[in-house]
Amino acid sequence: MTAVQQQLSTEAQQFNWLVNQFAGNTPEVIDAIAVSADGLLIAMSNKLDRNNADRLAAITSAVISLAHGAGKVYDLGEPNKVIIDLDGGYVLVSSISAGATLGVLATRQANLGNLAYEMAVFANRAGEIISPQIIEELKSSIAGAG
Repeated sequence: MTAVQQQLSTEAQQFNWLVNQFAGNTPEVIDAIAVSADGLLIAMSNKLDRNNADRLAAITSAVISLAHGAGKVYDLGEPNKVIIDLDGGYVLVSSISAGATLGVLATRQANLGNLAYEMAVFANRAGEIISPQIIEELKSSIAGAG
């Protein structure tokens, strides 16, 4: 995987770094991933294994798709964040840009207000970097690493 990462553009490396920083530095975050609009994994935190990253990518993609559908059916607009409240923690999903979505696993102790704020900060930073070309580059690098 290191050889693949060295071939990435500066922007793609920066996006991966942002995902890792978010997962590593945000209190009570267990793991984080990013998926493309077509539901493919484009980035994952370092501590997450590939199988679990793919599972979280599928869940993230399904959740954001359902949220988009609900927004259209009820004329409520685009989704901002989706929070799945589970006995042992949270799954949070948030759009980064028109082409990418952030999926986050958090512990039950997470402060949802703070976490939502940190996700918005991440989306602002990552949104400045991510583009259709970078998304394609990241998809290719993940596919090559798997």
